[in-house]
Amino acid sequence: MQQDLQQGQGETVEPGGQNPRKQKNEVLEWIKAIAIALVLVILIRWLLFKPFIVDGPSMQPNFHTGERVIVNEILYDIRSPQRGEVIVFHVPSEGRDFIKRVIAVAGDTVKVEGDVVTVNGEPVDETYIQGAIDAAHNNNALYNNKDFPNEELPDGTVPEGHVFVMGDNRSDSTDSRMIGYVPLGDIVGRADLIFWPVKDITVINH
Repeated sequence: MQQDLQQGQGETVEPGGQNPRKQKNEVLEWIKAIAIALVLVILIRWLLFKPFIVDGPSMQPNFHTGERVIVNEILYDIRSPQRGEVIVFHVPSEGRDFIKRVIAVAGDTVKVEGDVVTVNGEPVDETYIQGAIDAAHNNNALYNNKDFPNEELPDGTVPEGHVFVMGDNRSDSTDSRMIGYVPLGDIVGRADLIFWPVKDITVINH
């Protein structure tokens, strides 16, 4: 009995049967796990994805002022942008970022005439704004107010390392018809998800 007591010295057991030292170790492990998770979340957010706030009417009816979107910043390190994708890019002359839709890529010849957009001579099926175009036509009006090429930008062929972009709201959008082709180096990433407000949460259709 004396031997048993000596071997048990220093081992204090709570009434519930748990060892305080073991409890302390478990708490430390939880703290470590939470800290690692927070670091990973921060890295993923700032290195791979970035939140962006839509400001202005240029992408209506699909995006609205105040909506927050998640921008995938790593995708275009793997491949080039494709037609129909919604991108966020820097506009140095404006000192801010724009959100627009890719209409044509390097080597494409693009033409905008009225509400008909053609790429390499083929009309683009713009299902994402067809309802708005039809509504304008029902009122005997055009949805688009600026053609391309034009006097300011007469070259309709997209140069290497660039894309041609337009806003979905064709009559209220400053895009490649005015600012020219967008260099790939100015592209922040692809808009993949509207996450705020909650009622508008949706995966963006490209």
